[in-house]
Amino acid sequence: MKGSESLADKKMGSRLIAQNKKAYHEYFVDEKYEAGISLFGTEVKSIRAGAVNLKDSYCSFKNGELYVLGMHISPYEKGNIFNREPLRDRKLLMHKRELNKLFGLVAQKGFTLVPLSLYFSGKNVKVEVGLCRGKKLYDKRDSAAKAEAGREVERRLREQSKYD
Repeated sequence: MKGSESLADKKMGSRLIAQNKKAYHEYFVDEKYEAGISLFGTEVKSIRAGAVNLKDSYCSFKNGELYVLGMHISPYEKGNIFNREPLRDRKLLMHKRELNKLFGLVAQKGFTLVPLSLYFSGKNVKVEVGLCRGKKLYDKRDSAAKAEAGREVERRLREQSKYD
């Protein structure tokens, strides 16, 4: 993530596990929050092996609690009967005042909550949740054009410095 540092990059001793690059293409990310996640032991072992996918995941409120839906954690190879369903809903752990603030924003202003990245902070697994607004098709085209122009400038600078 060149343009903006994630919470995972700012923390010391954190190791990035997975990133949701599709979220940056589909949404404008207004704010980022760090949340813990409630997992079972075999899920943590599977995450350590890198068997997690955030691509089509999103967050939703149920009974005043925040859950991540659609996050796929592959079953642990040696987990036998202790393995859980790969796409089960997982509870996110945040302070009550943060949850109340997010619930109000999502309900009133049409924001959505999307998991942006999954990382280890020490021995704990953390989720970076983004408060996002959806992009229109013309916004996506504009973002792609800006990225292409930036790559072209970098390419020209590299060529010019190679011949100097």
